[in-house]
Amino acid sequence: MSEWIEIGTIVSAQGLEGEVRVYPNSDFPERFLVPGQRWMAAPGETEPQAVELLGGWLIPGKGLYVIELAGIETRDQAEALRDYRLFVPDSDRPMLEEDEFLMRDLIGLNVIIQATGECIGQVMNVIPAGNDLLEVKLNTSKLEESSSPVNQEILEKNSTQTRHKKRARKPKIPQPKTLLIPFVKEIVPVVDFDKGQVEITPPDGLIE
Repeated sequence: MSEWIEIGTIVSAQGLEGEVRVYPNSDFPERFLVPGQRWMAAPGETEPQAVELLGGWLIPGKGLYVIELAGIETRDQAEALRDYRLFVPDSDRPMLEEDEFLMRDLIGLNVIIQATGECIGQVMNVIPAGNDLLEVKLNTSKLEESSSPVNQEILEKNSTQTRHKKRARKPKIPQPKTLLIPFVKEIVPVVDFDKGQVEITPPDGLIE
């Protein structure tokens, strides 16, 4: 669905007259407030269908929008749209200020430690939060480096207790396959689309 930008997901009905609540995947309020054509797709569908947005408003303190869609006039109709995703065409890109990005454009960028030039993984998702989080899929080599050491003294003791026990094996320790990095200027100072990468200056403890 590279020609579409996902802007939100319908999470529930609102009231009795067909309005729906939307969890936004966009920082641009006009996507939900300004009437006009939008597109939506049911879970599992890859071809969105056109729908007319009649209007909407933000629910204070909840981070949710309530929108009204043409042809949706009852609560039952609204409930049937639960988990539907809302879209706009990729060509409908808002004017971005400096240091503003579309989430989808960050997906797939390499993550580089600025001080060393080491690539630790790739951005696989952007999680909306108070500060957005880059979800980074770590490279295999980075996972191996971050393995916690096993207490060798315990292993040696276990292996020599009796002649009939098998030599203790180094237990496999589950490793995190992803890392969450706050998408703030202090930690991600450089986003370079030409090089296909973001540069990070991780504080102590962020990357073990």
